[in-house]
Amino acid sequence: MRRWKAKKPERRGFFLLVLAAAAAGCLAGAAGALALWLTSDLPALEQLDGQAPPAITRVVSADNVVLDEWYAQRRLITGLDHIPKYLKLAVMATEDQNFYSHFGVDVKGLARAVVHNVMAMDYVEGASTITQQLAKNLFLSPKKTLTRKLREAVLALQLERRYTKDEILERYLNQIYYGSGAYGASMAARTFFGKSLSDLTLAQCALIAGLPKSPSRYSPLVDPQKAENRRNIVLFQMRSLGWISEEEYRAAREEPVQVADAPEGRRAGYFVEEVRRELLPLLGASTLYKEGLTIRTTLNWRLQQAAEKAVALGLSRVRDRAAARGMDPANVQAALVCLDVSTGAILAMVGGEDHVKTPFNRATQALRQPGSAFKPLVYAVAVAHGMEQDASILDAPVVFPSGSDQRDWTPENYDRAYEGEISLRRALADSRNIPAVRLAHHLSPTAVVDLARDLGISSGLSANLSLALGTSEVTLEELTGAYAAFANQGRWIKPHGVLEAVGRQEQVLFRARPEKRAVLSPEVSAVLVDMLKAVVKEGTGRGVLSLGVPLAGKTGTTADCRDAWFVGFSPKIAVGVWVGTDDGSSLGPAETGARAALPIWKEFMAAAVAEGSHGDFPLPSGLVRKKIDPRTGKPDENGVYALFRK
Repeated sequence: MRRWKAKKPERRGFFLLVLAAAAAGCLAGAAGALALWLTSDLPALEQLDGQAPPAITRVVSADNVVLDEWYAQRRLITGLDHIPKYLKLAVMATEDQNFYSHFGVDVKGLARAVVHNVMAMDYVEGASTITQQLAKNLFLSPKKTLTRKLREAVLALQLERRYTKDEILERYLNQIYYGSGAYGASMAARTFFGKSLSDLTLAQCALIAGLPKSPSRYSPLVDPQKAENRRNIVLFQMRSLGWISEEEYRAAREEPVQVADAPEGRRAGYFVEEVRRELLPLLGASTLYKEGLTIRTTLNWRLQQAAEKAVALGLSRVRDRAAARGMDPANVQAALVCLDVSTGAILAMVGGEDHVKTPFNRATQALRQPGSAFKPLVYAVAVAHGMEQDASILDAPVVFPSGSDQRDWTPENYDRAYEGEISLRRALADSRNIPAVRLAHHLSPTAVVDLARDLGISSGLSANLSLALGTSEVTLEELTGAYAAFANQGRWIKPHGVLEAVGRQEQVLFRARPEKRAVLSPEVSAVLVDMLKAVVKEGTGRGVLSLGVPLAGKTGTTADCRDAWFVGFSPKIAVGVWVGTDDGSSLGPAETGARAALPIWKEFMAAAVAEGSHGDFPLPSGLVRKKIDPRTGKPDENGVYALFRK
């Protein structure tokens, strides 16, 4: 029988060496393939060098008050030198105690997390270092998977090779989300404590450091007690590591959690929303919310404050009367808009009681009947057609045949009384209905509609006789803009709220070029202004006489006192006020324009007058002053001065 001989030891060793080399090659190849797969579509770190987070766009008033901030992410970038020592220590204590000693991945922590995850048969512990968290926030999905974890580790190693520890920590503190819309520690300090980072206490630093674990759960704005408990855990870790003393620890634990006052919301909310609606289709959302624009608006912050105060005070009075009648006072609303006569700029705007509660803007979006506040447009057509304010018109009952199967129309005066032959001046000053309808009938409602269109009223207008009594709905801004044209020598300028929008390099992206046109001659406008001055001197607007500057305007009241108006102007500004209910119900008996709206107008105008000189209305050379009896329009040496064309 043949016996097999054993192989020589050197041949067996060579064979094992070949096997080991092959195995090592396979492992190296597999590792290389894995590395290639993990890094094949990872972003280049060079992106981080030039990476600028979305910047905040600021909306500012004409007097340089920040009205609002628009953003995709609320973030303020702060250098590490300006970040408090306690915040750095608190972040490392809770997120990465070995930050300055590891190379991007904490091997011990990672091993411990793997054991815990295997035992739990689930992803329960991440062991991410600060560097890994930065990599995830900048480049990766937040989804918890083994693949993402491996890619996160690869990126962390690359970050550690490229940047210093301080640079990584600075980027982390400026990138992490802290809740309530705040990205980065600086914005968190402002959001939760109303402070800059440099003013934070140890306790506040610890609270902020504890937020990223669960921003919504530990937010002091959501649950102060959970926020305090989480803060104390961070403080305990800092003390255990010897990074703060026992005395500092105890003092910080005793400090109550006191957050900043609840945010008041943006200033001039109704106005700011109008600005947004104007610019969004022109510039686009990305530019508006990410490019850090400065939007310079027309709003005067001092006048805006006066407007809000006047509306609040006037609303309280009307609501008190409503409550006394058993009505729901919350149903009553008011709006105000103030325009610069010479430019069309919106200087103040209040669209209701509270923009946060009711964002519907009653100054620009609410279509309401203006009542007698529409009559000046009828008289403007009359003056433009050659009639003077001393012309006579009959204030007496009249019937207008319908010319169809409908009933004939018999308009009435508000007081159901009639004065017979009166002047145009008296008819407008006392807001007589019959003369206004007779004028519209004589001139044609179409002519009135045409003038209204030229004066910027684009809302639906019905060319019928009742138009003279303000039965067609308009917006407060439209009607106020028309009145502003009367004060601007007949030149209409479209109301606008934006002056310009500029980029971070001061490049102009938008500049206002409002639509404008000459509608009435300066002489016609001056006569009409003189007639509207009679309203506040002799007629339904007598309550504003004490302000001491030239003023003109007109009251308006609709059927059943559903809407109360006063629209008027000085030589410098035009102001419109509306008071009513959102559901169109009555404000109550006797809640006329003179009673409900005029006090708000006067309250605001008193503050506006105090802002500076308003001068006098222009007097074109083609006019003369004559004394007349305001009722009859006949010459009267004891009467009032009125303007006439030569």
